[in-house]
Parts: sequence; structure tokens; C-alpha cells
Amino acid sequence: MNLPATMTAIEIAEFGGPEVLRPVERPVPSPEAGEILIAVAAAGINRPDVVQRLGLYPPPPGASDLPGLEVAGTVAAIGEGVSQWKEGDGVCALIAGGGYAEYAVAPVPQVLPVPGGLDMIQAAGIPETFFTVWANIFDRGHLTAGESILIHGGSSGIGTTAIQLASAFGATAYVTVGSAEKAAFCEELGAAKAINYREQDFVEEIKALTGGAGIDVILDMIGGDYLPRNIRILRPDGRLLQIALMGGAKGELDLGRVMTRRLTVTGSTLRPRSVDTKGAIAAALHEHVWPLFEGGKIRPVIHQSFPLAEASKAHELMESSSHIGKIILTVK
Repeated sequence: MNLPATMTAIEIAEFGGPEVLRPVERPVPSPEAGEILIAVAAAGINRPDVVQRLGLYPPPPGASDLPGLEVAGTVAAIGEGVSQWKEGDGVCALIAGGGYAEYAVAPVPQVLPVPGGLDMIQAAGIPETFFTVWANIFDRGHLTAGESILIHGGSSGIGTTAIQLASAFGATAYVTVGSAEKAAFCEELGAAKAINYREQDFVEEIKALTGGAGIDVILDMIGGDYLPRNIRILRPDGRLLQIALMGGAKGELDLGRVMTRRLTVTGSTLRPRSVDTKGAIAAALHEHVWPLFEGGKIRPVIHQSFPLAEASKAHELMESSSHIGKIILTVK
């Protein structure tokens, strides 16, 4: 494939609001050994992109300074030692940065085929959320059939993913959301009950819904004052999974309750983890989740797409929290 020398990309001109995202010309990157170059058709937008834009989430060493943690497109070039892919293959990939661009490099272990029946916009909405949800609720949280899970932010990209995966594997999913519209959507998607946190106390609602028994697993992106409330509704041997800190990094922890109920409080971030670790998650997704996509049993929920040049408008929408599911940039 004849590649251009330069490409259009969206960079963070300075730290600040959505307006600091601007189109620039950058050299087309070259894949190293064990990598592929993707001609990007679409790129997903995620909360970490917003936090990076604000100057609070620097890229890990060696990663691109451009935002964007997930892409879908076609293989444009392959690095040394790569035999799994050929030019023209349709792929989606988790990357450590650089997705807001016409071309992006991805390590081969983090690359997956576009699931049958999905288009590039849908495929671009898969990697970041599905990797995150799988790694947390199944690898770290050990959620099993017959258990219950409470998902905070149920209408987000993470939330809509977690509802579908938890339900598909036999768990009962409850969610918190901020509007009646979002509640109805989440229940239609598979949540047993959506709790409007603006009108209801999720602690009391969960107690009522479970007959006082509580929840086995909680997936939380809020933190802050949600911590003691989460701990109060975990069943014995319950697990709290912290994946973001939208409500703050500090909260009060009742260690006595942790001890007497044998609770596990854990958390993780995905971006800095090793290629091998992310590759293991990708392999698990390909084995367990790709058949669900291809069988039409689950789908990435796409709220809206924007042209690459309108990345600032896409960020404005994300920060409004009025969306349901994923926001995508279309590139080609």
C-alpha cells in the first residue's frame, strides 16, 4: 500500500476545555516489530481522553501524545515478524494513544478482527470499554452466573457494555443513572432495575430490591462519597471494583465491615498495563465475547458520531453526560 508521508490528526494544543483540540499535520507513524499500522476509519472517545485534555492523565512512556485509545479500520502496513494480519484486513484495536488520527499504530496482541455483522463505527466503540469491563468484572471481580452486580454510570459506554456482558453470562445487573430516559434504555438493554440517583437513594433501593441481601459485585467509576455507600450494600465476600474517580479519589472506608464481611476492594486502570496483559484480555474477548457479537446477542451502543475535525464538539457532548453509550469520531 502506498502510504502518504503525513496525516491529519487532532492534538491537544494546550491543557483546557474542548476548544484546545485542533487539527494538525503529523508524520504517518511506522509500525515497529510486532506492530501493525491501521488506516483509521473510526475512533472511540472515552473519559480518559477528556482527563488527558485537562492535563490530569499524561500518556505512559513511549505512547503517542495524541488522544484516542481505540480505533477500527484496515491494516495499512505490518511490522517485522507479524504474520497474523495482512494489508486490507478489517481490525479494531486497543492502543495507548494516537487514535484521533488518519493512521495509528497498534501492538498485534491488542488487535482483534472486526466482528462479523458490525461496521467500523460500531467496531471502534468496542476495545476500550470491552477490555475494561472484561478485565474488571470477570478477571478481577470473578462475577459468575447467579450473582448480582451494581453498575454505576449505567448509560455510559462502560455501563452499557457491563449490562450486556453481565446479563449474557447469567448475572443480574442493576444500574444507577441520572434520568428516566437513561433508566428506560438500560432496562431495555438488560438491566433488572435502573435506579435514578437524582431521585432515589441507591443504597436503600438496592436493599429493597435484594430483600436486604445486598450485591455481590459493584463496578464504580465515581469514587469519593460513593465508597462508604458501596461498602454498605456489598454481600459477604462482595467485591468493589474501582475504575474511575469522577467523584474524587478519597472516601471513608469502614474497615470493620470489610473484615467482618470478607470484602474485596480493588481497582485498576487499563492504559499503563503491559502489552502482554492487554493481549491476554484480547484473547479472552475473542474466545468468549466475539461469538456473542456475531450471534447478535450483544452490540456496542453508539450514541452519535462526529467527523474527526469536530473532536471538540464530541468532547463537549461527553462532558455534558447527556449521551447514552459511545461517542465516535469518523475518519475515513
